[in-house]
Amino acid sequence: MGYVSKTKKSLTPSGSWSNLWKQEDYWATWLGITIVLLAILFWSIGNSFMNWTIIKIPIYSDYSTALSYIGSHKRTLLTLYLFFLILFSIAIKALSGEVKRFLMGFTFLFLLSVLVSVWGSWDVMKTYNVETPLLALVVGLIISNLLKIPYWLSTALQTQFYVKLGIVLMGASLPFTLIVQAGLTAFAQATIIAVATFLTIYWTGTRIFALDNRFAATLAAGGSICGVSASIAIGGAVKAEKQHVSIAISLVILWSIIMIFILPLAIRTLNIPPGPAGAWIGTSEFADAPGMAAAAAINEQAIKTFTLMKVVGRDMFIGIWCFIMAFTAVTRWDNRYAGTKPDALDVWVRFPKFVIGFFIASIIITFLAASPNVVTPKALNNNIINPIIELRNWAFIFTFLSIGLTSRLKELASVGWKPFAAFTAGVLVNIPLGYLLSVVIMGNYWITVK
Repeated sequence: MGYVSKTKKSLTPSGSWSNLWKQEDYWATWLGITIVLLAILFWSIGNSFMNWTIIKIPIYSDYSTALSYIGSHKRTLLTLYLFFLILFSIAIKALSGEVKRFLMGFTFLFLLSVLVSVWGSWDVMKTYNVETPLLALVVGLIISNLLKIPYWLSTALQTQFYVKLGIVLMGASLPFTLIVQAGLTAFAQATIIAVATFLTIYWTGTRIFALDNRFAATLAAGGSICGVSASIAIGGAVKAEKQHVSIAISLVILWSIIMIFILPLAIRTLNIPPGPAGAWIGTSEFADAPGMAAAAAINEQAIKTFTLMKVVGRDMFIGIWCFIMAFTAVTRWDNRYAGTKPDALDVWVRFPKFVIGFFIASIIITFLAASPNVVTPKALNNNIINPIIELRNWAFIFTFLSIGLTSRLKELASVGWKPFAAFTAGVLVNIPLGYLLSVVIMGNYWITVK
């Protein structure tokens, strides 16, 4: 997300209907819903996604078992590759036009994803709770910090696009009734966390370290609302300097990577049940993709409660916060931008559209489950929901590899100690407060969310 033009005709960040085709939020939504509808269509004609796109490598102790499985599923693997390549290429054509380079880059990314999936299914990895998403992140980090990533590969490292697609597909596994039921709880808990963390980072940044108001607000947004997207959106809303937005993004990524390792370790050490664990990750991780990696290191229930907390509770904030911060910048901080006014339409412009796709996917499956034409819930799970979950898991593997392959630790560490200290102050409030709300106060509720 970028800066929003302050005019009544501003329907996208750059003010044109045509730019709908150049926003990854919309493409993640359209492609996610397309996958859900295709799964339903194939089932209705007596086929299933499971038959031709789904490959799930079994846990093994001998590599020959994994190689044998891959060898016997070569056609399925090729179909899965072509399925993703065609869908993603359509989006890339509209987003950047670099389809040829994307084809090369995605081919490498897909092959690396298969390798990571095979490695992640090794029983030794399972013994030490090294789940495939976390392994994908580590592999990506090792490669990016030892080698220079070529440009043709960088075009395929579409982190935000992959994670947004995965979240839309996540909606298909969450009944809409559950989202409605948990929504108010998630929103209330997220509000407390977001406000407390935002104010901590902003106050520390401006009062203790004398950072510019706009810089501090951009840092605070990244640490309290929805990570990178919030830093970019709030930075644009308050007209922060580009360098300050870049620093905020770097800090979000740095702390997100740290939390991927710290939170699952703390959860296992404290024996926190999966439901509250996912909710805690949802309040204390700073971005969707790393948070999903941390939740995936627990189990499927943790992924569900994380999604409810992060997507329903926090990501939906961004449009409202952009409007509030733009209003504050214009009316209170200074008059450098006289004549500009925050527009209520900004709430819609800044709203993460993939959240709508998440809701739509959930509603479609919920109505299908309630239809008298559905034979059994088991049939629905086996032929539609489970295949969609497997495709979602592949999307998340692409996401975590992309995070690792685009993160150079040396660059992340060179942001300056004052912004780092201000952001860290928010972390020190966020984590214990998230634990208190998710595990101590609301723990019994999150345990019941299945």
